[in-house]
Amino acid sequence: MAVNLLDFDAESLTAWFAQQGEKPFRARQVLRWIHRFGEGDFNAMSDLARSLREKLLTIAAVSPAPTLSDKLSADGTRKFLFDVGNGNAVETVFIPEEGRGTLCVSSQAGCALDCTFCSTGRQGFNRNLTTAEIIGQLWQANRLLSINAPGERVISNVVMMGMGEPLANFDHLIPALRLMLDDNAYGLSRRRVTVSTSGIVPAIDRLAEACPVALAVSLHAPTDGLRDRLVPINRKYPLAELMAACQRYLVHAPRDFITFEYVMLDGVNDSDADARALLHLVRDVPCKFNLIPFNPFPASGFRCSTAERMRRFAAILLEGGLVVTTRKTRGDDIDAACGQLAGQVLDRSRRVQRAATIPVRNFSMSGTAA
Repeated sequence: MAVNLLDFDAESLTAWFAQQGEKPFRARQVLRWIHRFGEGDFNAMSDLARSLREKLLTIAAVSPAPTLSDKLSADGTRKFLFDVGNGNAVETVFIPEEGRGTLCVSSQAGCALDCTFCSTGRQGFNRNLTTAEIIGQLWQANRLLSINAPGERVISNVVMMGMGEPLANFDHLIPALRLMLDDNAYGLSRRRVTVSTSGIVPAIDRLAEACPVALAVSLHAPTDGLRDRLVPINRKYPLAELMAACQRYLVHAPRDFITFEYVMLDGVNDSDADARALLHLVRDVPCKFNLIPFNPFPASGFRCSTAERMRRFAAILLEGGLVVTTRKTRGDDIDAACGQLAGQVLDRSRRVQRAATIPVRNFSMSGTAA
């Protein structure tokens, strides 16, 4: 069976070439062809010896996940659905903005963390994606986007904010991140690659040592009581531990702040008291807040906070000295907005079947279950 070269970062590709009796510079050549130039045909790699090209044709391949669909939003957002086999498919979103283009990449088929406001979590969990399936989303998106912009670098930023919890797939994530940063591959700066996590504390520490990039934390609540319900991983790694991990990460981070993501849920986590509690929670963590209007999906049980409530919430944080942005909703007409990615997932965790027997929870003000 042919080896998929998308599974290798520079170090592992060099080791693989050594096993084939080839010198290290051959690995660098192939890495550039695959990732910098987006080439998947060994015959087209013109500076390789013919004997090496013929050998690679028999033992290796560049095999990204097939594209099942490619949808374009009215606002220019583009959503790709990639087939990762056995009835599973993951979604990847490209968000064009003035001066940059951001690709939102998935790390798992489904998600096991079961955040209550996230469509991906409602799909259950099947498996971790391989390194080839993670970096393959960037490889495929580059090729598909460059059709209308030949020679241009369309993707300038990558955020690991698609389907799944990236740090729960640590061993496959790290080689993909290293490829994103490698000058022989995509050559992105550490500031332009962001990993988003719901708060797996030991893995945050591991990321700081292995491959520190920009860090975003899905916070969504100012207290353990509320966050336990919205983001269940908080029961294992409560807020005090999470804030301490964020402080440790900043020692290694390419940016001097942590981004806290905060989805705005009407009557749940959006009161003045919640905003003031956030100021107290992050008082020792250099940070900025990204407020995210809740994007509805069927049977979510939540509503988005009103525009006036979000404005007031942001004002309290700003008055407290924090940097605050409110994310503009993009791609909601093709279900590509934050929290809406669902893909196609065969739920091996069977959480979906179990959840079907439990009524959807409704929340009243300040997160009290109603």
